[in-house]
Order: sequence, then C-alpha cells, then structure tokens
Amino acid sequence: MNEPVHSRRQVVRGKAHEAKATTRTNDPERTMANILEVAMKEFAEKGLAGARIDEIADETHTSKRMIYYYFQSKEGLYLAALEEAYRRVRTTESELNLDDLDPESALRRLVEFTFDHHAGNEPYIRMVMSENINRGQFLAQSKSIQALNLKAISAIEKLYARGVEQGIFRPGLDPIDIHASISALSFFNVSNRHTFGLIFKRDYTSPTIATHRRASIVEMVVRFVKK
Repeated sequence: MNEPVHSRRQVVRGKAHEAKATTRTNDPERTMANILEVAMKEFAEKGLAGARIDEIADETHTSKRMIYYYFQSKEGLYLAALEEAYRRVRTTESELNLDDLDPESALRRLVEFTFDHHAGNEPYIRMVMSENINRGQFLAQSKSIQALNLKAISAIEKLYARGVEQGIFRPGLDPIDIHASISALSFFNVSNRHTFGLIFKRDYTSPTIATHRRASIVEMVVRFVKK
C-alpha cells in the first residue's frame, strides 16, 4: 500500500512496453517493416560502423534479440535496409508508365522523377554514399539490388530505342551511360548540397532554386540525347 509512486509507474511502463512488443511480435511483417524504417534512418545518419542496434531496438519498441531473430546480425540488417532503399525507388520508378509517353516526354518524366526522389530522400543518398565508402561490399552480396537495377536500365533501353527509331534521339549512346548521367546530376544535388551551398552561398533546399536546378538537369539530359 505504501509502494512508492515511481515504482508503480515503472511497472506500468514495463507492462506497456511488453504489450507493445507482444503486439508487434504477432505481426511479423509489420514488425520487420518498422525495424527497416528506423534502421534506414540510423544507417543513413551514422553509417554501418556508427549505427547501434540498441537504438534501433529502443526506437521500434522491440529488442536486440528480436532484431537478430529477423535479420541475423547488424550486417544482415544493414543489407536488408540497403535493399529496401533501392526497392522503393525502383518500384516507384516502374510505375511511371514510360511506355505510354512519346520518347522525349518519357525521358523528361524519368529525369524529373529521379531528381524529385533524390531531393526528397536524403537518407537514401546517404546510404548509397555509405555503401560506396564500404566499396560496395554489401551491395555485391545482394541479388535483388542488381536485378532491380537491371530493370531500370531496361526501361531506359526501351525508351531510347523508340526515340532512335523515330528519329528523335541520336544513335550510338549507351543506356547505362544515360542512366549514369541522370543519376550523377540528381545525386550530386543532394550529396553535395551542404558543402556546395556553403561555398557558393546558395540554399539548394529552397523551392525556387530547386525548381530551377530541376529544369536545368532535365534540359541537359534531353539535349545530350536528342539529335
């Protein structure tokens, strides 16, 4: 009866935490999705070496044991998060319906999408940067990422071939090179926005500047490909 109030609160909080964990355990897909969501942010912010499983567990109201049960290890979770980041961009990209557009409009839509995705998903950019620091050793282990990116190249091959056939695009270009140019221009806009912005006193998160930059990148790619 004379039990301290703070002790009773700790018991209540403990039971609430257990209830949350139990609820999530009964929905494995939701639990895994939540873990991946938090893990992507943690790895993007701190890289593989700096990320902490304890913090991911706390944020997701799970436990290290549960995370290891689903993903085997910290490296396993990192690879799963990397795969999920790539899967999201490629899945959305596949819904652009480029085949329904004329070649130039399809190319413009693809560049606009890539720019918008990268500009609005800095964690994705940071994860790719982190994996480059790792020299791609984890990406090399993933068959799904490689398959996803082959689909992206296939989409460019198709729209480019249509453009060449219709006399709109100049022949002799490499679809992978086109993809690399689109990615490089859009990626740099986010990866170097802080340093570039500080050096040249320009806020690349400003809607006005972003809109102008987006239009410039689209025109650069289209003019490169067109006759």
